[in-house]
Amino acid sequence: MPTLPLTLRLFRYVAFAEACSWTGLLIGMYFKYVAATGDLGVKIFGPVHGALFVLYLVALLGAARQARWSLGTLIVGLVCAVPPLATLWFERRMFTRREPATA
Repeated sequence: MPTLPLTLRLFRYVAFAEACSWTGLLIGMYFKYVAATGDLGVKIFGPVHGALFVLYLVALLGAARQARWSLGTLIVGLVCAVPPLATLWFERRMFTRREPATA
């Protein structure tokens, strides 16, 4: 199997990290709002998730350019940045459909 270009590998890592930060933020929100035991999780994962969200958008644009994704695919990737863990679905979908590149 050929090695993916750096831009696409970075996109995969960032999509995974963004989903992990969503999970941390959701757990933090549970403890803050449901269990009412404190907001430390939100204070930690809020900024981390915000930074990874922005990094995901940048990595998505780079990956879309590198892989020559259509505008529609790019829009789906942008929309998947909003619901929790949807970046995992999008990343899996794009890389299971990807044919081996000669790049």
